[in-house]
Amino acid sequence: MGSGPADEELMLRYGGGDAGAFETLYRRHRGPLYRFLLHQVKNDAATAEELFQDVWMRVIDFRGRYEARAKFSSWVYAIAHNRLMDFHRASGKAKFLDEEESADAIEMLPAGDPPAEIRLERKRAAERLLDALGRLPEAQREAFLLQQEGDLSVEEIAQATGVGRETAKTRLRYALAKLRASLSS
Repeated sequence: MGSGPADEELMLRYGGGDAGAFETLYRRHRGPLYRFLLHQVKNDAATAEELFQDVWMRVIDFRGRYEARAKFSSWVYAIAHNRLMDFHRASGKAKFLDEEESADAIEMLPAGDPPAEIRLERKRAAERLLDALGRLPEAQREAFLLQQEGDLSVEEIAQATGVGRETAKTRLRYALAKLRASLSS
Protein backbone atom coordinates (compact mmCIF):
# COMPACT_ATOMS: atom_id res chain seq x y z
CA MET A 1 0.00 0.00 0.00
CA GLY A 2 2.41 2.65 -1.09
CA SER A 3 5.97 3.41 -0.10
CA GLY A 4 7.52 3.41 3.30
CA PRO A 5 7.75 0.69 5.91
CA ALA A 6 5.59 -2.39 5.59
CA ASP A 7 2.40 -2.47 7.65
CA GLU A 8 3.73 -5.29 9.80
CA GLU A 9 6.85 -3.28 10.64
CA LEU A 10 4.69 -0.27 11.50
CA MET A 11 2.51 -2.34 13.82
CA LEU A 12 5.58 -3.73 15.57
CA ARG A 13 6.92 -0.18 15.95
CA TYR A 14 3.57 0.92 17.34
CA GLY A 15 3.71 -1.94 19.83
CA GLY A 16 7.07 -0.56 20.88
CA GLY A 17 5.61 2.89 21.54
CA ASP A 18 5.89 4.69 18.17
CA ALA A 19 2.56 6.56 17.90
CA GLY A 20 3.51 7.87 14.46
CA ALA A 21 3.57 4.29 13.17
CA PHE A 22 -0.07 3.91 14.21
CA GLU A 23 -0.99 7.14 12.42
CA THR A 24 0.56 5.82 9.20
CA LEU A 25 -1.29 2.49 9.52
CA TYR A 26 -4.55 4.29 10.20
CA ARG A 27 -4.13 6.57 7.16
CA ARG A 28 -3.34 3.58 4.93
CA HIS A 29 -6.29 1.45 6.00
CA ARG A 30 -9.06 3.75 7.22
CA GLY A 31 -10.83 4.25 3.88
CA PRO A 32 -10.92 0.64 2.67
CA LEU A 33 -11.75 -0.71 6.14
CA TYR A 34 -14.58 1.78 6.66
CA ARG A 35 -16.05 1.07 3.19
CA PHE A 36 -15.85 -2.67 3.87
CA LEU A 37 -17.78 -2.28 7.12
CA LEU A 38 -20.26 0.17 5.60
CA HIS A 39 -21.18 -2.25 2.81
CA GLN A 40 -21.51 -5.10 5.30
CA VAL A 41 -24.09 -3.19 7.38
CA LYS A 42 -26.31 -2.03 4.49
CA ASN A 43 -24.82 1.47 4.36
CA ASP A 44 -25.84 2.21 7.96
CA ALA A 45 -23.20 4.89 8.62
CA ALA A 46 -23.74 5.02 12.39
CA THR A 47 -23.28 1.26 12.78
CA ALA A 48 -20.31 1.23 10.40
CA GLU A 49 -18.67 4.03 12.38
CA GLU A 50 -19.23 2.20 15.67
CA LEU A 51 -17.75 -1.02 14.26
CA PHE A 52 -14.89 0.92 12.64
CA GLN A 53 -13.97 2.55 15.95
CA ASP A 54 -14.22 -0.80 17.73
CA VAL A 55 -11.87 -2.46 15.24
CA TRP A 56 -9.27 0.28 15.73
CA MET A 57 -9.67 0.08 19.51
CA ARG A 58 -8.91 -3.63 19.29
CA VAL A 59 -5.83 -2.87 17.20
CA ILE A 60 -4.74 -0.45 19.94
CA ASP A 61 -5.50 -2.99 22.67
CA PHE A 62 -3.45 -5.71 20.94
CA ARG A 63 -0.48 -3.51 20.01
CA GLY A 64 1.83 -5.05 22.62
CA ARG A 65 0.92 -8.62 21.68
CA TYR A 66 0.95 -8.28 17.89
CA GLU A 67 3.19 -10.76 16.08
CA ALA A 68 3.80 -10.41 12.34
CA ARG A 69 2.74 -13.96 11.44
CA ALA A 70 0.53 -12.76 8.58
CA LYS A 71 -0.03 -9.54 6.67
CA PHE A 72 -1.33 -6.72 8.85
CA SER A 73 -4.29 -6.30 6.47
CA SER A 74 -5.26 -9.96 6.95
CA TRP A 75 -5.09 -9.49 10.70
CA VAL A 76 -7.10 -6.26 10.80
CA TYR A 77 -9.78 -7.63 8.44
CA ALA A 78 -10.03 -10.75 10.60
CA ILE A 79 -10.76 -8.45 13.53
CA ALA A 80 -13.37 -6.64 11.40
CA HIS A 81 -14.93 -9.95 10.31
CA ASN A 82 -15.17 -11.15 13.91
CA ARG A 83 -16.66 -7.84 15.03
CA LEU A 84 -19.23 -8.08 12.22
CA MET A 85 -20.14 -11.62 13.25
CA ASP A 86 -20.66 -10.41 16.83
CA PHE A 87 -22.82 -7.56 15.52
CA HIS A 88 -24.95 -9.89 13.37
CA ARG A 89 -25.42 -12.35 16.25
CA ALA A 90 -26.37 -9.57 18.66
CA SER A 91 -28.84 -8.02 16.22
CA GLY A 92 -30.46 -11.36 15.33
CA LYS A 93 -29.03 -11.37 11.80
CA ALA A 94 -26.96 -14.51 12.21
CA LYS A 95 -28.07 -15.85 8.82
CA PHE A 96 -24.64 -14.78 7.56
CA LEU A 97 -24.34 -17.25 4.70
CA ASP A 98 -27.88 -16.97 3.33
CA GLU A 99 -28.97 -13.38 3.76
CA GLU A 100 -29.16 -11.16 0.70
CA GLU A 101 -29.19 -7.41 1.23
CA SER A 102 -29.49 -4.36 -0.93
CA ALA A 103 -27.29 -1.29 -0.68
CA ASP A 104 -28.16 2.32 -1.34
CA ALA A 105 -26.26 3.86 -4.21
CA ILE A 106 -23.50 6.25 -3.35
CA GLU A 107 -21.57 8.49 -5.65
CA MET A 108 -18.10 7.19 -6.45
CA LEU A 109 -16.66 9.90 -8.67
CA PRO A 110 -12.96 10.70 -8.78
CA ALA A 111 -11.65 14.14 -7.97
CA GLY A 112 -11.65 16.70 -10.75
CA ASP A 113 -14.37 18.14 -12.88
CA PRO A 114 -15.19 15.92 -15.89
CA PRO A 115 -18.04 16.93 -18.21
CA ALA A 116 -21.59 16.46 -16.91
CA GLU A 117 -22.41 13.54 -19.23
CA ILE A 118 -19.32 11.64 -18.05
CA ARG A 119 -20.16 12.33 -14.40
CA LEU A 120 -23.70 11.11 -14.98
CA GLU A 121 -22.52 7.91 -16.69
CA ARG A 122 -20.02 7.24 -13.91
CA LYS A 123 -22.71 7.79 -11.31
CA ARG A 124 -25.04 5.37 -13.09
CA ALA A 125 -22.27 2.78 -13.38
CA ALA A 126 -21.48 3.16 -9.67
CA GLU A 127 -25.16 2.78 -8.81
CA ARG A 128 -25.42 -0.39 -10.92
CA LEU A 129 -22.32 -1.83 -9.28
CA LEU A 130 -23.51 -1.02 -5.76
CA ASP A 131 -26.94 -2.42 -6.50
CA ALA A 132 -25.41 -5.65 -7.82
CA LEU A 133 -23.04 -5.78 -4.85
CA GLY A 134 -25.93 -5.30 -2.44
CA ARG A 135 -27.77 -8.27 -3.94
CA LEU A 136 -24.92 -10.69 -3.28
CA PRO A 137 -25.19 -13.05 -0.31
CA GLU A 138 -23.21 -11.60 2.58
CA ALA A 139 -20.41 -14.16 2.48
CA GLN A 140 -19.82 -13.53 -1.23
CA ARG A 141 -20.00 -9.77 -0.79
CA GLU A 142 -17.55 -9.97 2.09
CA ALA A 143 -15.07 -12.00 0.00
CA PHE A 144 -15.35 -9.52 -2.88
CA LEU A 145 -14.91 -6.48 -0.61
CA LEU A 146 -11.97 -8.04 1.21
CA GLN A 147 -10.29 -8.55 -2.14
CA GLN A 148 -11.16 -5.16 -3.58
CA GLU A 149 -11.10 -2.89 -0.52
CA GLY A 150 -8.64 -4.82 1.62
CA ASP A 151 -6.42 -5.95 -1.27
CA LEU A 152 -6.36 -9.44 0.27
CA SER A 153 -5.44 -12.63 -1.59
CA VAL A 154 -7.68 -15.73 -1.53
CA GLU A 155 -5.51 -17.20 1.23
CA GLU A 156 -5.77 -14.01 3.26
CA ILE A 157 -9.55 -13.88 2.76
CA ALA A 158 -9.77 -17.45 4.05
CA GLN A 159 -7.65 -16.55 7.05
CA ALA A 160 -9.59 -13.35 7.81
CA THR A 161 -12.99 -15.07 7.63
CA GLY A 162 -11.99 -18.35 9.26
CA VAL A 163 -12.85 -20.60 6.31
CA GLY A 164 -10.81 -22.87 4.09
CA ARG A 165 -9.00 -21.60 1.02
CA GLU A 166 -11.37 -23.40 -1.36
CA THR A 167 -14.44 -21.94 0.37
CA ALA A 168 -12.99 -18.43 0.10
CA LYS A 169 -12.08 -19.04 -3.54
CA THR A 170 -15.59 -20.32 -4.32
CA ARG A 171 -17.25 -17.36 -2.60
CA LEU A 172 -15.09 -14.96 -4.58
CA ARG A 173 -15.69 -16.80 -7.87
CA TYR A 174 -19.48 -16.79 -7.35
CA ALA A 175 -19.43 -13.12 -6.36
CA LEU A 176 -17.50 -12.15 -9.48
CA ALA A 177 -19.75 -14.25 -11.72
CA LYS A 178 -22.91 -12.74 -10.23
CA LEU A 179 -21.53 -9.20 -10.50
CA ARG A 180 -20.51 -9.73 -14.13
CA ALA A 181 -23.93 -11.18 -14.96
CA SER A 182 -25.72 -8.30 -13.21
CA LEU A 183 -23.62 -5.63 -14.90
CA SER A 184 -23.77 -7.13 -18.39
CA SER A 185 -27.57 -7.30 -18.50
